[in-house]
Amino acid sequence: MGILLSALELAIVEDGRAATEVLASTATVTTKLEELGYHRVWIAEHHGSPAIATASPPVLAAHLAAVTSSIRIGSGGVMAPNHAPLAVAEQFATLSALHPGRIDLGVGRGPGTFDEKIVRALRRGADPATDDDYRADVAELLRHLAGKTGIRVLPGEVPTPEPWLLCSSAAGARLAAELGLPIAVAHHIRPQNTAEVLQAYRENFKPSQWREEPYVILCVETICADTDAEAAYVAGPCAVIKSYLLNGEGGDLAFPTREQAAAHEFTPESKELIAQFTAAQAHGGPEKVVRSLKDLAAATGADELMLTAPVYDAAARARSYELVAKAF
Repeated sequence: MGILLSALELAIVEDGRAATEVLASTATVTTKLEELGYHRVWIAEHHGSPAIATASPPVLAAHLAAVTSSIRIGSGGVMAPNHAPLAVAEQFATLSALHPGRIDLGVGRGPGTFDEKIVRALRRGADPATDDDYRADVAELLRHLAGKTGIRVLPGEVPTPEPWLLCSSAAGARLAAELGLPIAVAHHIRPQNTAEVLQAYRENFKPSQWREEPYVILCVETICADTDAEAAYVAGPCAVIKSYLLNGEGGDLAFPTREQAAAHEFTPESKELIAQFTAAQAHGGPEKVVRSLKDLAAATGADELMLTAPVYDAAARARSYELVAKAF
C-alpha cells in the first residue's frame, strides 16, 4: 500500500463571512475528502481568531463524524494545557462510543491563541503551563483512556480513541517516544525542526500499549491548483498572514481575499522569508506538488502525509485536495 493521505482543517473564515457558513463548508469539504479516499481529517484548536473557526475540536469532530461514514475524524489537536485531562478523555471516549474505530485524539501544547486574556480565561486564571505540567497532563490523559485512574470515563466497554502527540520540537518528540505514541510533526509550522524532531523520536521510542513501533504523520502546507501560477495566486492570502508571523509581528489577523492579497505590498525581507518557507512545503500545479510531497516522504520516512490547505475559500481548498489525490 502506498503512503496514506490525510488532511488538517482549520475552518478558515473568509472576509465577510461568519462561522455559520464556514463550518457548514468545512463539513462539505470533509465529505469530499472521504469520497477522494483520504484516511483522516483532523481539526485544530484556535481561540479568539478572526480567521479560524475551530474553537471546539470535539464539537466539530462530532458533526464531521456524523456526516461521514468511514474517514477517521479527530483533533489536530486539542491543546492539553487548556483543558482538564478527564474532560478531554470523556469527550473523546464519547465520540469513540458514537463512532467506533474512527476517532483520533491528537494532543498538543500550544495555547491555540495569541491573546493572553483568552489563555487565562481558558485556564481559569492559572499561569501558563510548564514543561512538567504538560507532561503530567498528557500522562494523566493517557491513564484515563487506559482505565488506570480508578475513575470511570464511560460505563462498559467503549472503544478507545487513538491518541497522538503533535510535535514541532525535539522535546515534544522525546515525550512522544517515551510514552510510545504516534506523532504528527508540524512541518507546516516549523520545517527547520523536522529532521531533529524525527531523530529524537525514532532514537528514543519505547513500545507501549498504543504503538509497538514509531509511526509518523508529516503535516505539510499543500496548496495545489491547475497551474503553478494559479496556485501562487490562491496562496496569496496565506502569504499575507505569514508575512506578519515570519517577521515576528504575531497576532491573529483577518484572512484577506485573493484580490486584497494581490494588492498587498510585501517587503523584500518578507518575500525572502515566504519563499524560504514555501520551498519546504508543497505549492504549485499537481505535478510539482506531488513531486514535493513524495520527496518529503522519502526524505523523512513519514508513514502518512497530512495536507493542510490554508486558502481563501472552501471550493479552492476542496479542489486542492482533489488534484493531489488524483495525481498522487
